[in-house]
Amino acid sequence: MIIRSHSSAVDFALLKDGKLIELNKEVEDNKFSVGDIFVAKIRKAVPGLNAAFINVGHEKDGFLHYHDLGPKFPSLLKYIKQVSTGKNKDFLLKQFQFEKDIDKDGNVGDVLSPKQTVLVQVIKEPISTKGPRLSSEISLAGRFMVLMPFSDRVSISQKIEDRAEKSRLKKLVQSIRPKGFGLIIRTVAEGQKVAALDADIQQLLTRWKNLSVKLKQIDQFPTKVLSEINRSSSILRDIFDDHFTGIHVDDAEMQVEIQDYLETIAPQKKNIVKLYENHLPIFEKFGIERQIKAAFGTTVSMQKGAYLVIEHTEALHVIDVNSGNRSNRSKSQEETAFEVNMIAATEIARQLRLRDMGGIIVVDFIDLNSNENRKKLFNHLTEEMSSDRTKHKILPPSRFGLIQITRQRVRPEMNIKTKEPNPNLNGEVEAPIILMDKINAELSKITKNKRNEKEHIYIHVHPFVAAFILAGFPSLRLKWYFEYKKWIRIVPRHAYRYLEFRFLNKERKILRP
Repeated sequence: MIIRSHSSAVDFALLKDGKLIELNKEVEDNKFSVGDIFVAKIRKAVPGLNAAFINVGHEKDGFLHYHDLGPKFPSLLKYIKQVSTGKNKDFLLKQFQFEKDIDKDGNVGDVLSPKQTVLVQVIKEPISTKGPRLSSEISLAGRFMVLMPFSDRVSISQKIEDRAEKSRLKKLVQSIRPKGFGLIIRTVAEGQKVAALDADIQQLLTRWKNLSVKLKQIDQFPTKVLSEINRSSSILRDIFDDHFTGIHVDDAEMQVEIQDYLETIAPQKKNIVKLYENHLPIFEKFGIERQIKAAFGTTVSMQKGAYLVIEHTEALHVIDVNSGNRSNRSKSQEETAFEVNMIAATEIARQLRLRDMGGIIVVDFIDLNSNENRKKLFNHLTEEMSSDRTKHKILPPSRFGLIQITRQRVRPEMNIKTKEPNPNLNGEVEAPIILMDKINAELSKITKNKRNEKEHIYIHVHPFVAAFILAGFPSLRLKWYFEYKKWIRIVPRHAYRYLEFRFLNKERKILRP
């Protein structure tokens, strides 16, 4: 994990084998993060939507649906009243008398009324023109557990597949479950001993007590009574495991903060946190800026000449898979399409996680005639998506060869602008770094084509690009020589636009890949 600190934001990049797979941003003034808990008042109930709008301090009211109240909503209201009036002082629920559950098919008007005080938690951040989505089923997430007040059930992550381990964990947790609280056992609890699980529960109970103390002191509405832990700790809480080999951070204060957090969840890994001290920005040093430029555009290049086109509409995301100008005479069209689709499935799984795309995603893979190949493609995409922590569902290919994916959206999509002003004309062009990727890809294909073996290769480019190719030692041209065993002639062309290039031979004929 690479962490870059700004004055107003912190960026988190997760790399696997040097490849960027996740990018997160924590903004200091984000007042409505998933997990934040507010005491607020109902502004109005809308029976037609079976929901209520609640003022939580955002310009748009928060949305609380009847089904998000939770069956124990009357017990929650009773607890708020007891704590605010001083009748409940220990904040635990051992002696608490639960109220009758609300009807699961009831009406919001029978339960809520205007100006009523409620405790709500943000389950979806404000997106576009919508305010935050809220719930009154409060849950506090820890390293191994999720604590749910006013519940009595113990459930376990579906990603733990070993039946014996599931049974062991469930028995352990039931023996240490505090009365009046339910628990969800998270995937990372697999293999943990009772002491670690109990310590996590005690830490969550402390957070619940701190929340309850604030309930007594409220003198204005709305008020945030519990913030989700800072993004660095919450990301580590959710994804940290024994496979982590390094956490590099460019801020000394954050280094100490992360080390302190690792001390509580994985003391043996505390030393992998390193302070980055170099004049070169940390994202440049680890090649992240380059990957961001190449990964967040409308067109995403893949290996072997294939590429994706990712388009966004108000209702859904559409991904088109293209084989590009790739050709392989030794394989049939079906084999080529299958190979490109398998490469695309891996990249699509990465893109969904990287951009945090949510809602409905429709993927148009290259048509396959073989049922067996379609099944292999579907299974491969499912496998690649299995490491995605966000809830998702993948449907088998439709009759038209489309695969539909739904992915939970709880915060705005990560959207990074990769185009830059065009110095020659009005409008925008792709970032120069993408140009170099295109040049490298095309040169690789040209040198592999046997028809070009005896050709002298000239690349015609804008003078600025020519200067970039020739600069430094070893220069990019020298690297090409060592890789392709060919000396590429550089021809500066003042008539070319900045991002225009052509590969020609000695007779000025265009060389084909």
